[in-house]
Amino acid sequence: MAGKLFARSQKKTVFIACTLIIFLLALATGCMGTKDQGDIVIGVAWPFESNNSLFREGVELAVKEINQAGGIKGRKIQLEMKDDQASVALGMAIAQSFAQEQQVAAIIGHRNSFVSIPASRIYEEAGLLMLSPASTAPELTQNDYKFVFRNVPSDDEIAKEMATFCSQQGQKRMVIYYSEDSYGVGLANSFEDHAKKEGIKVVDRISYYGDKKDLERLHNKWQALDFDGIFIASGMPEGAEFIADGGQVGIAVRYYAGNTMDSPLLHELGGKAAEGTVVGTIFNPDDTRMEVKSFIESFTKEYNQPPSAYSAQGYDAVKLLEAAIGQAGDADAAALADHLRGLKDLPGVAGYHSFDQHGNDVGDLVVIKTLRDGEFQL
Repeated sequence: MAGKLFARSQKKTVFIACTLIIFLLALATGCMGTKDQGDIVIGVAWPFESNNSLFREGVELAVKEINQAGGIKGRKIQLEMKDDQASVALGMAIAQSFAQEQQVAAIIGHRNSFVSIPASRIYEEAGLLMLSPASTAPELTQNDYKFVFRNVPSDDEIAKEMATFCSQQGQKRMVIYYSEDSYGVGLANSFEDHAKKEGIKVVDRISYYGDKKDLERLHNKWQALDFDGIFIASGMPEGAEFIADGGQVGIAVRYYAGNTMDSPLLHELGGKAAEGTVVGTIFNPDDTRMEVKSFIESFTKEYNQPPSAYSAQGYDAVKLLEAAIGQAGDADAAALADHLRGLKDLPGVAGYHSFDQHGNDVGDLVVIKTLRDGEFQL
């Protein structure tokens, strides 16, 4: 009798223990916030405090519109924003923190290529999708990563379009001025490669000049080489300051540049010497498509100012994730990556988006503008 009572007691104890384990597992799963139920959490990494450029506003507007329309298959989007301060160390720490959060479905960010490139390794190893709206360095997508994307044209794509345009403008012998960083070196190399294909000879490349006297000496050298244009692969304010100095030493050829020169600083710092500068950039606010008109109207109404190019990039990044999640049916990273690569000519406010196998956005996104009378014109 005592043996039977002991056996019953053991069975009861095992039953209670199993029930408790099942309860704890269910509770843990609920606390983790799985990606296939509840709100869809999207992480955003950007130097908000120091260099927001109306990017946050573009992201938030897209999320507001999606949530007001009922979300994605009934699920609302929740944003988790972190400021990387344009710091490699902090950017990597943020990437690691996102990777450890089970509920985060995807990351929009980072802005700077020198932050995105090391952070991308962390996202890839964690199996977490990253979509950068601003990092243009070719190196970002040259590692055959499965989960790393960008919805901005790469420096190589911008360089290709600019080399074609330079050729159409009759440029034959050009100089390249570049900055010694991942952006400057990558853009300069890409432009030189594409210029060669277009029959343009790069007669000299420089990344530094001591002073205006040194620049005058270089100008004399370039004149002897019969140069007819300069391509600038540098950011602000250095690029505009180079143009201003060039004007003071008598450089009178046409300047061409990448998207970082698409800034009011070009006119403010470059002055008269910057007139006629051509930039390969992103987002055309004068586009007559309904998507663009509606976006500008909604943004201006919401924030009492027109959107920037980065507003458009942030807005489109959210909409691209919406499309991928909607097609995939959930927020699984592998499914999202497959569906992003499957998107072709998706209309956005920054242009038509299409992704190649490497995660590059190769859609119709590059816009060519010229600075005239202090304003950029198509």
